[in-house]
Amino acid sequence: MSRYQPKWKVVRLLLVAVSAAWYLSLASMTQGYTDTAQELRIEVARKGAGKQVVISQGTKEWFMLVDVTPENTVILKQEKDHDRYVVDESETHDRPMMSDEVDAAITDYVNGVKTRAQKK
Repeated sequence: MSRYQPKWKVVRLLLVAVSAAWYLSLASMTQGYTDTAQELRIEVARKGAGKQVVISQGTKEWFMLVDVTPENTVILKQEKDHDRYVVDESETHDRPMMSDEVDAAITDYVNGVKTRAQKK
């Protein structure tokens, strides 16, 4: 009777490839991206089932957190100029948002900030 013995070189190679892909996906989520043409620094990070984004330009900073729990979703938006809060608001939705809804909310917020920053 023959037993199957995995080829350890192949197994190690697969483990390295999977580990590298996992690391790169985490790094890309936490790094976010930078829009140097508009001098905006944008960082998007996953927070549990939700996400947060921090956008900064000079002394201004915009922040949005989409916190998803099994029961609801809380969205927190803040805007600071120097150390003064210009906007500090939150809203609660009575259901958890789906992943694509969270992504859309973050994208809409980033695009809105970009538009307002260009006008100034």
